[in-house]
Amino acid sequence: MKTVWERAKETEKPVLIYGTGNGADRILDELQRLGIPVSGIFASDGFVRSRTFRGFPVISYTQAKEQFGDFLTLISFGSQREEVIGNFIKVSRERETYSVDVPVYGDNIFSRDFYEKHKALIVQVRNMLCEEKSKAVFDNIINFKLTGDINYLLECETSRDEAYENILKLGDDEIYMDLGAFNGDTIAEFLSNVKSYRKIYAAEPDIKNFTKLKNNTEHLENIECLNICISDNCGEVTFSKHGGRNGNADKNGNTVKCVTVDSILGEKDVTYIKFDVEGLEKEAIDGAAETIKRCRPKMLVSCYHRSEDIFAIPLQIMSIRDDYKVFIRHNPYIPAWDTQFYFI
Repeated sequence: MKTVWERAKETEKPVLIYGTGNGADRILDELQRLGIPVSGIFASDGFVRSRTFRGFPVISYTQAKEQFGDFLTLISFGSQREEVIGNFIKVSRERETYSVDVPVYGDNIFSRDFYEKHKALIVQVRNMLCEEKSKAVFDNIINFKLTGDINYLLECETSRDEAYENILKLGDDEIYMDLGAFNGDTIAEFLSNVKSYRKIYAAEPDIKNFTKLKNNTEHLENIECLNICISDNCGEVTFSKHGGRNGNADKNGNTVKCVTVDSILGEKDVTYIKFDVEGLEKEAIDGAAETIKRCRPKMLVSCYHRSEDIFAIPLQIMSIRDDYKVFIRHNPYIPAWDTQFYFI
């Protein structure tokens, strides 16, 4: 099995980047490090305006086909939207195409060297998984990260409803802690899967998202909305102002409180925690260790922000409590974002 980087290095076709932005920057930097030349950058038809990116004029897909003929495509951005995924599939049917898995945060790229270095831990986590479906999903995610072949993701995706029905199986007396609550969308998802609940804690550090969260949940009872960053210590952190889903620490942003799950709850109970804290999952879990030991809550933990998340997160949680059943699911998204472990 050749990695996406190995295939890009050996091809005699022109190598083109599909998309711009941070992902394209990461891919271009890695290609440059590996000595792999890039011939151009294109965007979807209808999404091109007169501009350049990293010295390349951004052309349309149709223009790329006219100018380069056959070429190898590296997709540099992600989406869960059906029409965008449809574009990815269309391009992949017409040209040799890979979706490159570069991390949202951190410096580690999931290369062959990275895989070989951590292979024992990857195998250890696979053996932790409690059902064959999870093992199949896990295998497909690893294979995708290495190869960039989107078919691995298309083969293993399931809806979020499937996890609620077959894994979480929430009751009507839950105490739910939503860490990374964004604008309240995952609270709405939670509410659609329960008839009632005891309490909701919703933590969101980005002030624009937090304002939307408050507005979207003001009709709910027994909810506590917290404009805080979840981590492994209590203090302050400066958070980005952009208001998007992927808010992160930024020295030019707004200052918000940085707290631990343990400090929020004290001796209070929690039955279900969602961790989706944009690359701070390790710190957030460390700051929830006493709660996990004491309450053994059901947990959903995102595992795609950093390359090491796919093995480091379950090992970290199982070192706190080793009596969890561990599952993994991937929801429709290219690349392997919206992938999460479930601890039951």
